[in-house]
Amino acid sequence: MSTSPAAHQGPKRSSTGSPSCARRSCASEPNRARTERVMPRSSSGMTEQEACWMGMKIDMEAAEVAANLVVGHGRTRWGGTGLTIEVQHHAGGRFKRPYIRIDCPPQHWLAVAKWLRFEQGVDHCSMITGIHWPEGSDERRWEVVIHLMRMNVIDPPERGDWVEQVVRDASILQEEDVPLEFEVSICLPDTRTPSVPSVQQVWVGADWNEKETWDLVGIDFDGHVGMRRVLLPHDSPVGYHPLQKQHKLRYHDFEEMYDDAQGFQRKPVDAGKIK
Repeated sequence: MSTSPAAHQGPKRSSTGSPSCARRSCASEPNRARTERVMPRSSSGMTEQEACWMGMKIDMEAAEVAANLVVGHGRTRWGGTGLTIEVQHHAGGRFKRPYIRIDCPPQHWLAVAKWLRFEQGVDHCSMITGIHWPEGSDERRWEVVIHLMRMNVIDPPERGDWVEQVVRDASILQEEDVPLEFEVSICLPDTRTPSVPSVQQVWVGADWNEKETWDLVGIDFDGHVGMRRVLLPHDSPVGYHPLQKQHKLRYHDFEEMYDDAQGFQRKPVDAGKIK
């Protein structure tokens, strides 16, 4: 998966919950003071109010406040458009961390993506996937699911040929600075040409994810530059996307290692070998 735009800004080092490299060639840079608070900790190293997320110890109360703040902004901004936004909680783990669930009409997706990126600080697209629901409702025959993160990873300041050592204590972050997870669902009606707007230009991580989703599921992304097959052979039949449910599995009663189930009319060098 691709990383956020900050990962492409040269040799700067990023910092979240651990110190970055103090100097490119020497470790003699004086130690920098770091801001932290002292609280009673359990054997796991976390207080009862903290949970570990992406290597950062997040205050759970602060995470709840931050999530509800985004939801409030979203309902004000997108009320009456058919978009729904709410706080949900992970079912597993000791800490039921909050995340934000958004059900977005496809025609609003690009505008919502820009709002998330530039107004809510959502700086990383970790996954885009698609689902074919041939037996679903008329309004939900296809679905695109997007997983996003507000990481708040920043490049530490440079001091000449030095990079300043920075340690961020994520447990004291508040409101807009608190890292959060987002899950966006976009449902599409029954059609043979499903499509949603591309967010390739909003998040770097969306580029490859959109290509994979189109390649395997056949959901197109309007405005995507350079769409091509990235997992299937480049000469796969036009319109063939193997995760569409009309394709049946053909793994039974075949003795060859490769049985040409896709119908490409090709046999590899190990044809005839037993599975």
